[in-house]
Amino acid sequence: MCGDPQTNIDFYTGVLGLRLVKFTVNYDDPGTYHLYYGDPSGTPGTILTFFPWPDSLPGQNGAGMVTEIAFLAPSNSIDYWQNRLKEKSGITTRFGDPTVTFADPDGLRLAIVFSAPAQTDPALQGFHSVTLTEARPESTEQHLISGMDFTKLTQEGNRTRFRAGGSHADIVHEPQAGRGRISAGTVHHLAWRVADDESELKWQDRLLAEGRHVSPVMDRTYFHSIYWREPGGVLFEIATNPPGFTVDEPLESLGEKLILPRWLEPMRGELQRRLPRIAKEPANA
Repeated sequence: MCGDPQTNIDFYTGVLGLRLVKFTVNYDDPGTYHLYYGDPSGTPGTILTFFPWPDSLPGQNGAGMVTEIAFLAPSNSIDYWQNRLKEKSGITTRFGDPTVTFADPDGLRLAIVFSAPAQTDPALQGFHSVTLTEARPESTEQHLISGMDFTKLTQEGNRTRFRAGGSHADIVHEPQAGRGRISAGTVHHLAWRVADDESELKWQDRLLAEGRHVSPVMDRTYFHSIYWREPGGVLFEIATNPPGFTVDEPLESLGEKLILPRWLEPMRGELQRRLPRIAKEPANA
């Protein structure tokens, strides 16, 4: 979640160098933008999205929430990113990897992990990991391992790392953490990706058999999704790779204009009057 959409666009495209690959609205609340950022091609697994709520109160992190999103960058790009982020960042070491931690303009906690092979281009290379904060992590750990096929890798202090395929999830144990508040600067939900609809339906059956309250499949135009809450409270999503972001506009012009699904197109004039004004058409870095 974020506050002002223009500030959000300026930071994620201008500072972090991501591409705005889809400029649309929240299908469940069309009076709210839905901004999708990713790599230049909008590759599944690189996508970070925002719902802007102008003038919203700051959110508050707590137990049962995603409390940090970490990007991956080349190992030789530390100086580049520290200079680019300036006073916003601090460097630490996490599981042996140099890591810069910082926050976006709304206070969302972010990190860059410098563990990708060195190269001349310092650009971010998608995600490295996400951090879940839990007051009682045992049931969440069990769900990741037995319910989602994650492997427990290692522990460092109160942080435990899990991996499934190329995805890393860290659980931070904060026994005194209370419930947070979802608003600007916090994470609404976390999406995991699968290859296709058939794979998603298999996961839906498996989660239902485990006793999870799983949503029906929802058509999000660019992917199909199911949702449930893990035992600690984080809202999880499984989304399909296809159809992808080029189903309604060409690759070269992704994110350059407001795209509406066909059922909202008759409301374009009304929605554009209701939606917050953006100073100019989104400019990709």
